Amino acid sequence: MKIFTGKVVSTKMAKTACVSVDRVFVHPVYKKRYRRIKKYFVHDDIGVSEGDIVNFSDSRPYSKTKKWKILEVVRKDKKDDTAKK
Repeated sequence: MKIFTGKVVSTKMAKTACVSVDRVFVHPVYKKRYRRIKKYFVHDDIGVSEGDIVNFSDSRPYSKTKKWKILEVVRKDKKDDTAKK
């Protein structure tokens, strides 16, 4: 079971969140660090908002591109709380 941590980029689809995962690799020859960013479509049944940091894991396929499920919200976005006040 793979568990990833990423930032919610979009919540415009129904019960779906787009989560961006940022990974750092080291080049085997040049020893330089470089980033790879990949976006995953994740099933959202708990209702997250943009900017939240979430943990998600693999799950049964919900659709053609959605094969992941949110486990928990690690950190809520701070600017989202100030906008509601």
